[in-house]
Amino acid sequence: MDTPTPVLETEVLIVGAGPAGATAAALLATYGVRNVMLNKYAGVSNTPRAHITNQRGVEVLRDLGVEDQVIKQATPQHLMGEHVYATSLAGNELGRLRTWYTHPHFKAEHDLASPSSVCDLPQHILEPILVDAASSRGSSVRFNTELVTFTQDEDGVTALVRDRLTGQEYGIRSKYMIGADGGRSVVAEKLGLPLVGEMGTGGSINVVFEADLTRFVEHRPGDMYWLVQPGVGHDGNGIGVLRMVRPWTRWVGVWGYDESQGTPTFTEEDGIRVAHQLIGDDTVPVKVLSISTWAVNDVYATDNMRGRVICVGDAVHRHSPMNGLGSNTSMQDSYNLCWKLALVLRGQAAPSLIETYRDERAPVAKQIVQRATRSAHLMPPIFAALELPPAPDENTMREAIDRLSEPTAEAGRRRRTFDDALHATIMCFNTHGVETNQHYTSAAVVPDGTPEVPAPRDEEVYYFRTTRPGRHLPHVWVTRDQRRVSTFDLCGRGEFTLLTGIGGAAWRTAAEAVAARFGLPIRVHSIGRGCDYEDSYGDYRAASEVGEDGVLLVRPDHMVGWRAASLPSDPEAALRTAVAKILGRETRDDMAGEG
Repeated sequence: MDTPTPVLETEVLIVGAGPAGATAAALLATYGVRNVMLNKYAGVSNTPRAHITNQRGVEVLRDLGVEDQVIKQATPQHLMGEHVYATSLAGNELGRLRTWYTHPHFKAEHDLASPSSVCDLPQHILEPILVDAASSRGSSVRFNTELVTFTQDEDGVTALVRDRLTGQEYGIRSKYMIGADGGRSVVAEKLGLPLVGEMGTGGSINVVFEADLTRFVEHRPGDMYWLVQPGVGHDGNGIGVLRMVRPWTRWVGVWGYDESQGTPTFTEEDGIRVAHQLIGDDTVPVKVLSISTWAVNDVYATDNMRGRVICVGDAVHRHSPMNGLGSNTSMQDSYNLCWKLALVLRGQAAPSLIETYRDERAPVAKQIVQRATRSAHLMPPIFAALELPPAPDENTMREAIDRLSEPTAEAGRRRRTFDDALHATIMCFNTHGVETNQHYTSAAVVPDGTPEVPAPRDEEVYYFRTTRPGRHLPHVWVTRDQRRVSTFDLCGRGEFTLLTGIGGAAWRTAAEAVAARFGLPIRVHSIGRGCDYEDSYGDYRAASEVGEDGVLLVRPDHMVGWRAASLPSDPEAALRTAVAKILGRETRDDMAGEG
């Protein structure tokens, strides 16, 4: 690459300012890592786009200290869950689902899994929160700036970027570069990352509009309403969606188009027509705010990095919106990566620590893409149950739906098939296990030698609480000064944490020695009667899976890095060995070339 002499130097260059990139910038700035974030556009997202923010996603925002802003601006869980299937919003209901864990059974499991709740936070509201956090903490955010090309060497990355307002090109030199530039990632393409799957498996149209639909929905509050109508929709079937953006006056109407016929051109009048068709009442005043098209993809990268360039977010996993996994997984990619970058750049860990990002997050990308694709395939059986011909007209669909209400044995068979298909779509929304059970096997996880215990229930559906190394630290409430505190809040914020019990005083001494040896802060909290935190409910004893003199070593991303069931004869040596393995510092030679 023939580039000018770099005019700017930084530790990490982040290409892209969506959920993945802005999260990375905010985290790195919080950890004291100098970074520059490029945004090709003039500002943050101006459309709602992604919107479901699940518990693990909100936990990242909680650790960043911005959860209070999220709560103020998001639609809460209790207004999200009534998923209605109908002929139109004003038309006949065909059935309902209680989604996003609002059913009493799932609500209990949801509340036990995390101190945070799923919410609806549209991307155009999420991104400013993240970008503000990044810039206020020291990240240099450059709008209207795009990546042209880059090269890397043993010491860093040299990027050529262009100011899209002036046309000026200049260089940026960084130690590492993060590609967070979305589903058409230039970074992933130039790296030649191996992609599995297919792009453009379906086309959809988003019509963002204002309309007061309170009278249609306030008695059945949900974030999405699924409307079975004739036309080209989901997988060639006629189904449209009214998605709430703000209760109950701003919406997205989602409709499909046949990609083989090319991308359609939509006028404002077309947008109003689609909105009225989905609402089922053309007397409702509608103001169209924007119209856009997007493609349904089914792609994941089997490798997410090359040397000093690492990709996060949609650059390495692209899938349908089913299950609401996209922005959440993107934020978690950055949450996994950024503490590792910080430790390496500070000289506290070997560069090999960054390689564990590949081992830990590539399997997650594969899982969530495959889950979203399987969920999307749950919609067509609804139409198969109606026994419709291809591309049915309005009369044919109405007659098929009317037949479901006939008092005949044949209609009864169809009802059962239709209802079964409809209720099976709960897996398009409720996959709590996929969200909360992500677990890692890598050099940054130290096994404790215990046999793996299989989950008692389907791990895609149900949360599996365990402290086995490589799993997420369980949330339970403990108390201090009579006030509840989540175990989640005892950890994170860029540091390692030891959690021990009444008999674990020796771990505090061990942590001080190991922290001094590696130049690495390790906080220590004891939990139990008379300890730093009281196990007032008795939940921590059960959840910890270690004895009162045992310990959990929790990584900065709230994953259990190692555990000891009881106090060994030399706790300092045991802890030193575990920390050295996670940091890649088992020998002095492992620190060669750091930074």
